[in-house]
Amino acid sequence: MNFLWPQYLWLLLVVPALVAVYVVLLRRKKAAVRYANVPLVKAALGPAQRFRRHVPPLLFLLAITAALVAAARPSALVTLPSDARTLILAIDVSLSMRATDVEPTRMVAAQTAAKAFVQELPQDIKAGIVTFAGTASVVQPPTLDREELAAAIDRFQLQRHTAIGSGIIVSLATLFPDEDFDLQSLLFGRGFGSRDTLRNRQGERAEKKEIEKPKEKKAATPVPPGSYTSAAIILLTDGRRTTGPDPYDAARIAADHGVRVFTVGFGSAAGSTVDIDGMSIFMRFDEETLKGIAGITHGEYFHATSAAELKKIYEGLGTKFALERKETEVGALFAAVAATLAVLSAALSLLWFNRIV
Repeated sequence: MNFLWPQYLWLLLVVPALVAVYVVLLRRKKAAVRYANVPLVKAALGPAQRFRRHVPPLLFLLAITAALVAAARPSALVTLPSDARTLILAIDVSLSMRATDVEPTRMVAAQTAAKAFVQELPQDIKAGIVTFAGTASVVQPPTLDREELAAAIDRFQLQRHTAIGSGIIVSLATLFPDEDFDLQSLLFGRGFGSRDTLRNRQGERAEKKEIEKPKEKKAATPVPPGSYTSAAIILLTDGRRTTGPDPYDAARIAADHGVRVFTVGFGSAAGSTVDIDGMSIFMRFDEETLKGIAGITHGEYFHATSAAELKKIYEGLGTKFALERKETEVGALFAAVAATLAVLSAALSLLWFNRIV
């Protein structure tokens, strides 16, 4: 247990002082009592009666102790329902997913595991799907409809190249639709396209502005990595980046938004040979990059070499998003205990002795 205001723990020195005062008062009271036959009075009271007179003061002392602990604002690791209410599955659909080292193919195994994952998510968690190969695209915006998610997963189409950074950036743009993401610059670089193409696009934008006023978008203010607990990205790939923005740059953008990226390397770390257009091409994923992405964003890295392992990883992630251990302030609990003990102390004192403590 940790304390946000540990300096207030010094107040607990009041507790032994109160015990000492109580013992002194008790002795004075005994010395002041004069009975003709003290042993007879003690026998009449009995051991139970003599013990009962100390119960209300003891409860009151415990109430003071709990209240002083609450003042120090204690916090502890508590398992609570997660705040993650939107998840984006960013899935690699490059041609290497045709590899058969995972039966029947990597792609079919990934689709089966992804569909099982979204079906088992808590019903109040939205999920969206982004696919990436040479570039990235949203195949299903965040939704609670599990059937729509399953249908989107079944529509995956394999393409050339692997742009891991694009998958992360498009996932972020999906999570923050009201933010000003310059996707063209982030995904393709500022020099993308010819001058004529850019001039035409600018002209189209100018005409569109005259027709309708665009929604005003805001720029993001960087936050600590992993601090945005209302969303997360699960990125699955079986290859290494061959095009698109640098995955580390994309991970830093995610970290600035506080979004955790959980990375899953799928397939053999040693690599596998895939037949593409009659050519046998050797492919393997970049495990160090995936670990780096997870580290930068305060996520986690996982490695799955089989369909069963991938399913197990997804099940673990589902549990993580449903229930999550987090540092939580529990001062209110101590305050509630203090109030309950104080009320109980007063009630017993009135019931047994017709006075309050």
